[in-house]
Amino acid sequence: MKSVSIKGVARVNLGKKFAKQLRKEDNVPCVIYGGTSDPMHFYAHSNEFRKIVYTADVYIINIHIGDTIVKSIMSDIQFHPVSDKLVHIDFLKISDDQNVRINLPIRIIGNALGVQNGGRMALNMRSLAIEALIDNLPEIIEVDISDLRIGQSIRVSDLKIDGANILSKGNDVIVGIKTSRAVVEEEEVVGTDSETAEGEDGEETKGESKE
Repeated sequence: MKSVSIKGVARVNLGKKFAKQLRKEDNVPCVIYGGTSDPMHFYAHSNEFRKIVYTADVYIINIHIGDTIVKSIMSDIQFHPVSDKLVHIDFLKISDDQNVRINLPIRIIGNALGVQNGGRMALNMRSLAIEALIDNLPEIIEVDISDLRIGQSIRVSDLKIDGANILSKGNDVIVGIKTSRAVVEEEEVVGTDSETAEGEDGEETKGESKE
């Protein structure tokens, strides 16, 4: 998994009054949880977070606070309801020998056979919850839909990720191919023995539409 570095400043004064002042200066109050140590409070300029917040990618984040470097991942982000500016970020401290629970983005690859025949792809999930050691975390989860026909789908239980446990419900549908008005019978593209029968059905349908 990719990693990025952020330079932060330890917060001496806590509370809403000081947090408000930090935000006026375009800084973002943050806190790091996890491990056996107490939470670490710090802040950084909003520009520091552009590379990790406004993207679908997930990163390991090395937070530099003075002489201390903390390896972490983002666990929660808060935005202002009106201005949409960053208000607060929670980070979770991680280590190489402990499992991490994280939501990773899903990337659909391939051109489904069902879509080629006029079907419509329905993407139901954009991320997947998994648990794994840091070294076993993929950057993204790729789902190949090339073989999907109309009416077929890929569920969470169909996926396997080496070295990781999938936490999302196995019955949840990730992506499926639904029918649409512009559907072309798959056999016409693939070329099966039922091609003649489908042609007859197509003629009957055209006749009904003319009536």
